[in-house]
Amino acid sequence: MEVKSGMPTTSTALTPTFYVGNVPVYGDLVLAPMDGISDLPFRQLARALGSAMSYTEFINGVDVIHGHPLLEKRLSFIEEERPVVYQLLDNDPGRLLEAALALRQRNPDIIDINMGCYARSVVGRGAGAALLREPGKIAAIFKSLSQALDIPVTGKIRLGWDENSLNYLEVAHAVEDNGGKLLAVHARTRQQAYGGKVDWEAITRVKAALNIPVIGNGDVQTLEDVERMKAQTGCDAVMIGRAAITNPWIFQRLDRAEVPLETVRLTIHLHLERMTAFYGQDRGVIQFRKFLKKYLTPYHLETERMTHLLTLETSGEVIRYLDEVLKSIIAEQMS
Repeated sequence: MEVKSGMPTTSTALTPTFYVGNVPVYGDLVLAPMDGISDLPFRQLARALGSAMSYTEFINGVDVIHGHPLLEKRLSFIEEERPVVYQLLDNDPGRLLEAALALRQRNPDIIDINMGCYARSVVGRGAGAALLREPGKIAAIFKSLSQALDIPVTGKIRLGWDENSLNYLEVAHAVEDNGGKLLAVHARTRQQAYGGKVDWEAITRVKAALNIPVIGNGDVQTLEDVERMKAQTGCDAVMIGRAAITNPWIFQRLDRAEVPLETVRLTIHLHLERMTAFYGQDRGVIQFRKFLKKYLTPYHLETERMTHLLTLETSGEVIRYLDEVLKSIIAEQMS
C-alpha cells in the first residue's frame, strides 16, 4: 500500500497535467471538497494515493473574519498536500475579499469560491449555489479577488438553480472574464442535489467555451467512468466525491474490487490513527465512524456487527473488533 508520497508515482508525474495560473498540477484525478469529509486526515490519505490537489471543506467567510471554534481544524494542512485549495463560502463580495486576504496569510496555493453547495442553510443566505442566480455578483467577486490576490482564484459551480435556469455558460464566462483560473463543474442543478440525471454534455460545452482548465464532476464511480468523462467532455481533470469515501484507491486508478482486504485493513488503521491524532481520541473515533462504514460497505456486514463496530468508543477497541471481523470475512471467502 503506497500512501507515503504526496506525489503520484507514475512516469507522467514530472510533467504537469495542467496549470492553475502559475500553479502546476500533476495528475487528472481530484478529491472533491465535501463538508464533514474533506478534512486533513482524509485529504492526506487521498493525496498520497494520487489525488492531484487538496481542496478543503468549505470555509465560511464569516468564520474567518469573526472566528469559530472549529475554524483552525478546517484551515489545517500539511506541505505534502500541495497544491492546497482553500474553498471559501459567502454571499457578500466585500466579506469574501476580506476573508480571502486573511486566508492568504496562511499561504495556500489557490483560493476557490463555492458556488455549488445546495444545502438550505447555505442557499438561504444567498451563498453556495444561490450565487448562480446572480452572475453579475459572481463577476464582481472574481474581479475583486483576482485583482487583490497574488495566487489563483478558482470556482466550483453547478449547472444552474434548476432546469429552467441553466446559466452555467454565462457563469463560466463571468468567472474566466474576471480573472478566474480554473472552473470545476458539477453537472447537476441545485434543485437536483445529488439526484436525477447528471448532464456531462454541459461539461463538454463549458470546456469548449473556456480557455482555462475545467474539472468535471458528477456520478463518477469507477475508472471506466473516469475515462468516459474525460473522453466525452475533454475536461482537464475529474473530481470524485462520494465514491472516493468508499474507494480512496480510485486515485491509484484501482476500482474497489481490485483492492486487497489487507490493504483495506491497513488503510483503516492508518486513517483512524490520523483521525485521533488530529481530533483527539474521543472526537476522532466519532468522526471516523462515517468513513469506517463506507470502507466496509462492500463486505455487507450483518447489522449487529456493524452497529457494534460503530458504537465502540476507543480506537483500540475499534481496531481489535475490526480485525476480528475482517478475519471472519477472510475465513468465509476461503470456505
